[in-house]
Amino acid sequence: MGMQCASSDHVTAFLFHLTHQSGAARAGHFVTPHGVVETPQFMPVGTLASVKTLDPDDLHRLGATMILANAYHLHLRPTDDTVRAMGGLHRFMAWNKPILTDSGGFQVFSLEGLRTIAEDGVEFKSHLDGSLHQFTPESVMRIERNLGADVIMQFDHVVPGQSAEPLAREAMERSIRWLARCQSEFERLQRDDPDAPTPNQALFPIVQGGIHAALRRASCEAIHQSGDWIGFGIGGLSVGEAKPDMYAMLDVVNAALPTDRPRYLMGVGFPEDLVEGVARGVDVFDCVAPTRMGRTGAFFTTTGRRNIKNSTFRLDPAPLDDACTCVACSRFSRAYLRHLFVTEELLGLRLLSLHNVHFLVALMRDARAAVQGGSFEGWSRDWLARYHSRLTTT
Repeated sequence: MGMQCASSDHVTAFLFHLTHQSGAARAGHFVTPHGVVETPQFMPVGTLASVKTLDPDDLHRLGATMILANAYHLHLRPTDDTVRAMGGLHRFMAWNKPILTDSGGFQVFSLEGLRTIAEDGVEFKSHLDGSLHQFTPESVMRIERNLGADVIMQFDHVVPGQSAEPLAREAMERSIRWLARCQSEFERLQRDDPDAPTPNQALFPIVQGGIHAALRRASCEAIHQSGDWIGFGIGGLSVGEAKPDMYAMLDVVNAALPTDRPRYLMGVGFPEDLVEGVARGVDVFDCVAPTRMGRTGAFFTTTGRRNIKNSTFRLDPAPLDDACTCVACSRFSRAYLRHLFVTEELLGLRLLSLHNVHFLVALMRDARAAVQGGSFEGWSRDWLARYHSRLTTT
């Protein structure tokens, strides 16, 4: 099914075709100016226009089709003006497929003690040099315009996941007010800045509300009433709340959002959470976990998470995961990879990062096939049972 958007240009630039459903799980195609994203999909995170230790060619080979970069970090270094002068993110980082930029809301609000929140925006000190900056809904839209991603996120107010109802309500309602300001500036830039690196962009609103079902429903309703959105972000989860609470909120949001638009669950990327998210109608995910964990020796397997530095791997000739087809698993043993970490060889960080990203991209490919085959419920039940079959070792 296609989507009707604000202009004919948007209709041709962005389309979402929902092709299969299996329970609440969905499979589809999200068309963007830089290509098609098959959903469900995991987006590797390239915070500073680089997925740490991985080359764009690595990402192409393992099947990634969309990556994320971060407006906060790129605004500070090398600056969004610099990225624009270099032709936008796609040219700057030599990635010719779709890109999404986070607005930096999570990063700004995590700067406890370094930021001041007001209705106009957030004043904060750079974590790099202490210099003073201000993010407003309008300035963030200009930053994301300069960066030139296909999909850009609104500037929102993020609070810890277990926040009490009054604080979660304040943040949700402010996010709705800021969405209106983002929308106004976004539409102005689309009209007045035709020479931007990516002239046609899609602005996604973000559903907030903490772990409070009534707030989540109210957020979905306010967002739905405020515009004909190309897609939706689901924010404020995986930020300290218990996993059952996160899954319950996804059930609430799944029932409240339109079914014919893509849903992006922000900052969630552990394998079990991806499977549980797809089961609750989520289409796109991102997380720094696969590369961050890879750099510390942690790796995903179909029977849980393990750490390569464990002494039991010293003479282990097996690959990281018998079912994985990534470069690391097809060429190297656990014994060799453990040796790389023990001796602090950089190749180890790269190979485990590559494996973890490949694992999540392939997991979503398998989930998509299960949805297409009408067998997602049984597939996900079996997958989760196998993944949880041994004690997790970190």
